[in-house]
Amino acid sequence: MAALYEGYTLCGLVPAQNQSNSGIQEVEEERDCDHVLVTDSTRSVTLYKVSDQKPLSSWTVKQGQTLTCPAVYNSQTKEYVAVSDNKVIRIWKEEDILLEKTFKATVSSDIRRVHSVPGEEPVVLFQRGAVRLLDSLLSAPQQPIEEVLSQEEAIRWSTLVVVESQQFVIFTTEQKGENFLYLQRLKPNTLQRYRLEREEPGLSPLSFSASYTDKHIRLLYLYPNGHVYQSVVSVRGLGAEEGAQALPLPRSLLLVLPVGEGLLEAASALVLDEAHVAVVGVPHPSAGAGKDFLCIWNTNFQTLQAGKEMAGKIYGQLWSFSNKLFIPHGKALSVIPYECPKSCLASALGKLRQAKSDESKAAASVPSWNNLLHGEKAPPSRAVETRKTRTTRKSQSAPSSTFDQVLELIKTAPAEEIQKEVDGLISRSDMQDLQPSVGQLASALVSRSLDDATFYTPSTLAQLVHTRSLCHSVCPDLVLLALERKDYFLCQLCLQFFPDIPEAVTCACLKTFISMSDVDAEKVSLEPDSVSFMETLMAGERGPVGLQNGFSPTSCDEERSDTLSGGGAVINTRAEDKEKISTPPEQICPVGLHKTVLLNEVLLTAYSDTYLLPHLKDLSSQQVVLFLQYLQYLYLKYSQDGFPQMNGLRSPSLSQVCIQVCTHH
Repeated sequence: MAALYEGYTLCGLVPAQNQSNSGIQEVEEERDCDHVLVTDSTRSVTLYKVSDQKPLSSWTVKQGQTLTCPAVYNSQTKEYVAVSDNKVIRIWKEEDILLEKTFKATVSSDIRRVHSVPGEEPVVLFQRGAVRLLDSLLSAPQQPIEEVLSQEEAIRWSTLVVVESQQFVIFTTEQKGENFLYLQRLKPNTLQRYRLEREEPGLSPLSFSASYTDKHIRLLYLYPNGHVYQSVVSVRGLGAEEGAQALPLPRSLLLVLPVGEGLLEAASALVLDEAHVAVVGVPHPSAGAGKDFLCIWNTNFQTLQAGKEMAGKIYGQLWSFSNKLFIPHGKALSVIPYECPKSCLASALGKLRQAKSDESKAAASVPSWNNLLHGEKAPPSRAVETRKTRTTRKSQSAPSSTFDQVLELIKTAPAEEIQKEVDGLISRSDMQDLQPSVGQLASALVSRSLDDATFYTPSTLAQLVHTRSLCHSVCPDLVLLALERKDYFLCQLCLQFFPDIPEAVTCACLKTFISMSDVDAEKVSLEPDSVSFMETLMAGERGPVGLQNGFSPTSCDEERSDTLSGGGAVINTRAEDKEKISTPPEQICPVGLHKTVLLNEVLLTAYSDTYLLPHLKDLSSQQVVLFLQYLQYLYLKYSQDGFPQMNGLRSPSLSQVCIQVCTHH
């Protein structure tokens, strides 16, 4: 499944006075994936190194002048190109300090944008639709520029796509409620015009995004009603029917996004790859009103795969370079790393479970086509099944509550009543799509639990997690709530079933688990398979009495000292005990049974070194040492020749243990 990782701030924003504009015109990738150019809405261009989150250079035009076209990088000449006051082309190098002392050329017509891609000559798009290569324009700056568009037609969006070593300028226009698409090919010059199908009266696209795959240009556009359409144009034979007559542009509906009340105002949809779209400014289907999210949707399976709440105002701007999303929100420009691995149907639905080598376990854990296509639920655990059967029998005599009624109950009803109604709702056979419903139920329960310290429904939350229709992105506060309420069984379930837990949350779990006492850990009810594995692994060990959290209590040492002074008979007894301890100290588990189970869940959770390492600094030196002692214990156990193979039990692999040792050193 797609994932959004921990983000960071690249720079601050100075929004426009009316707060409708972020203050940024454009973010452009520069020489490589670690450098970007940020052009503000007034006078400045700044070069940033993304990994260091710091500016390298900045250039500003004089007071009274305005940058009307964002800066781009010309990779052929290693220069920057921007436009001020619509007609003045400015070109400079990184070592230049003052723009007034660099090259300037004034052209005869207003410029809309300068587009540039690596290895190609920049292209200039004029306000009236004409296109020129930069060098040919600069050879005669005052050359006449033709008007391609009609008088009342205005460009709304443009981009540049390279197709088989040929550059295509793509731009959209609007005229009297009609929207058009233009494809301008360079060398040879051909132009094709298409008419977009009308949406509801008065609605025009909020955003466009273009990509090239399989000899086709793919155009994606989002409307205020939440509809995301795709139009595909073949590049073969493009321009053969060139003329003023606009061709109809067929479209297909890719997504219908939730819009809440009213229409979207500042939103954007951006193509990430053939199956994934990033969306900002659209409500999260499981979150309450007033919260803004950045989301990744899978267009093949119509599923929400990742979501991240963004603080502050959303401006409907979004850029993507080298698996990083750049998004202005509030008073910051944030960088959000992401990944979009290829999805199978099971993972797209959030139902892909851990692979098991045991055939019977695999048959139980991998969803069948009936599960996926017809909404049949996977067999629940015995405890959940028993609880569900009992509740279903009780509720057969009473009419079932609707989903909306259950949501209202969650706001005020006691926990027992909520448990009963949620049981009935989930067990009902006519629920075709659990994912959005479960997400909203969990979010409502978590929200009330955070607001009311006396309210908590551990069994209901565990049941919702067991449906496998929930993930961290859908309910981002669930794991932290479980840690706060010391509900470690729920933490274990989330670590098992959620494929998208951020590294910060994983580290918070590790810190909590490593800090808790063995006595408290033994009181926790945990998943049986994971306990069985560690019971088998630890069987037959004999270690020092009173070992807690990797350290022997001083009271034990004092007691032994007192005993030694008692006489030779006791000394002989200690010698006999010493002979019984045949296991070397490093092969004795430094923590208790249930604590090992929780630590194993952390070991089994997916993570990225880059985003995990900063959070490991929150661990104390004693916590790190204890965790390394446990990893050493596992490594030595796994390395033994007689180590038993326990197929089907949930356990970390030797490679996972070794990777964690390297990460924590």
